[in-house]
Amino acid sequence: MPADEADEDGSSVPPPWPLRTAVALEGDGTAIAKARHLAVAFLTRCRSEHGLPVSTRAIDLAQLVVSELVTNARKYAPGPALMDLRIDDDAVEVSVWDSDPVLPVARAADAGRVGQHGLEIVMAVVQSFEAHREPVGKRLTARIALTD
Repeated sequence: MPADEADEDGSSVPPPWPLRTAVALEGDGTAIAKARHLAVAFLTRCRSEHGLPVSTRAIDLAQLVVSELVTNARKYAPGPALMDLRIDDDAVEVSVWDSDPVLPVARAADAGRVGQHGLEIVMAVVQSFEAHREPVGKRLTARIALTD
């Protein structure tokens, strides 16, 4: 758990839990960059304002995971996507919803294949990965450790 913050009178005030942010991403070309910037800003704020031990590596991995998941949502699902970032104990959960109900399947490693390595990359750098169908579409959730 993060250190408590000091209130105006010096008493200890815990940060608001859960720490989270979310964004609706339009189907235009700015979605991936917007999602990456939001992830960096959120984790930087968690570190500076709430004293969470967020490593530079965690921020870099979060950007990578966000980029891959949002890219796939843009590529395979029509319409907007939703991204939610949430601190859970010692990790950040990156959750991306899109309207395509087809769950992704990691393909066997193939150095000769051009592209379609995103899910392999995500699964290699996260603590856990889940894919669930929703009443409409699907939700992919990856968990990344905050510290090295």
